[in-house]
Amino acid sequence: MSPTDTRADMADYDARIAELEAKLARLEATTETRTARTGTGLKDWAERYGLLAAWVLIILILGAFRPEQMFSWNSYATMLGSNAMIVVLTLALIIPLTTGDFDLSVASVMAISSMLIAVLNVRLGYPIGSAMLIALMAGAAIGFINALFILYFGIHSLIVTLGTGYFINGVVLWISGGTPIAGVSMDLVRAVILTRFLGIPVGFYYALALTAVLWYVFQHTALGRRLLFVGRGREVARLSGVNVNRVRTGALVASSTLAAFAGILYTGMRGASDPSSALAFLLPAFAAAFLGSTAIYPGRFNAIGAFVAVFFLSTGIMGLNFLGVDSFVQNLFYGGGLVIAVSISQLLRGRRPMD
Repeated sequence: MSPTDTRADMADYDARIAELEAKLARLEATTETRTARTGTGLKDWAERYGLLAAWVLIILILGAFRPEQMFSWNSYATMLGSNAMIVVLTLALIIPLTTGDFDLSVASVMAISSMLIAVLNVRLGYPIGSAMLIALMAGAAIGFINALFILYFGIHSLIVTLGTGYFINGVVLWISGGTPIAGVSMDLVRAVILTRFLGIPVGFYYALALTAVLWYVFQHTALGRRLLFVGRGREVARLSGVNVNRVRTGALVASSTLAAFAGILYTGMRGASDPSSALAFLLPAFAAAFLGSTAIYPGRFNAIGAFVAVFFLSTGIMGLNFLGVDSFVQNLFYGGGLVIAVSISQLLRGRRPMD
């Protein structure tokens, strides 16, 4: 290849990258200027912050029936701390959701992370730090395996992650013998639940910090714009020079790694690992992910919206428990919340079909 051809190829590549950056900037500007499109600041405010207003409203309504509990700081301190792993699990979900992929294995990854820590620390005597590192590495490996089957074999993410999730569940039951394992190092318990700041377990602040990091990545980095661009149109992104498979692989690996971290928080909160209970968090995480996409940055999966949605739903469940409502109502609440959230999200997306 002659030097002239090389310079021409480089110029073409630079032009494509410049075009991509311009498209990403326009996409970001379009998303951030909803007021100009709707023509009314009030409607924009309602879309962005309606969920926050609904959160306050549900507290006031439930507080009218149980004021001594709903207006107690201890109730909210406990709720904030105990739902930290759901926040992290929801953050894990929204990364691949942004690129158009579903990860149904996150709760199973959380379960195997928790069980690996318990088996390694309690039964095999590994230091808790080493056990946590192995759990995180296992989570990242599972994400890579998911990406391999989705991208190399061309299987839909729903099918792949559903299958790997069930496979992981079997592994969890196998290594645990089907029974809970208690006696995890108190160092982990202290680092997650016993140490408190302003009365709130520090596990909550880990989730808060991750929310802030993910918000920054999504809103203020080229990586976040590429994630969004891939989710909005993979073929267009590919033709514009984005390595779509690399972006999707990174999203799936990050998702599973965060799910493994949720398993660490879950183990620290309980001081034990249960081979079955972690799976109950999949529905709340999905409900929060889609509900969160209707707030703050409406029509987009976003970290702050997901964070608010987790505690909006948790507040409702807490209030129903205070009212003595049967436990099955939780499933009705989360299931109904998921359907309603997806419906609202689709309306905000202009009824654009999901990939």
